[in-house]
Amino acid sequence: MDRYDIAILVELQRDARLSNAELAARIGLSAAPTWRRVKWLEEQGFITGYRAEIDRRKVGLGVLAFVRVDADRNNGATTKALEDALRQQPEVISCHYISGAGTFELQVMATDLDAFSRFSIDTLLNLPNVKDVHTSFSLGEVKAGGGVPLEHLRG
Repeated sequence: MDRYDIAILVELQRDARLSNAELAARIGLSAAPTWRRVKWLEEQGFITGYRAEIDRRKVGLGVLAFVRVDADRNNGATTKALEDALRQQPEVISCHYISGAGTFELQVMATDLDAFSRFSIDTLLNLPNVKDVHTSFSLGEVKAGGGVPLEHLRG
């Protein structure tokens, strides 16, 4: 990756709706090499997709919860089954293996506390291999939807 590839990533994180001509002008290349570089970044997996950022509150999702799931780690197959089940839950917007206490850390969105409670009791606690869940609720977002930091690539 060179400075143009890094510039492309920076600009597309700021605004993925840029036309190729606008992107080329911002990074200081002509349109054709810019297009080839974007295609290469996509093919190599640096760019994994494009999507709109949606204000969760405007679409009626007033609750953002951070949920630590404790799983019985008796074997890899049961942990894999839990992973697969978590991937299928639309309310779970991110899921990470974590160190320390717990197995997974989830971000979960729900319309309100009642909906979150139903999801937690009816779904999460009934997924395979779940031993316990511990929840913290967001009281306000300080920073969200940030791009991937790329300063380390600029050398």
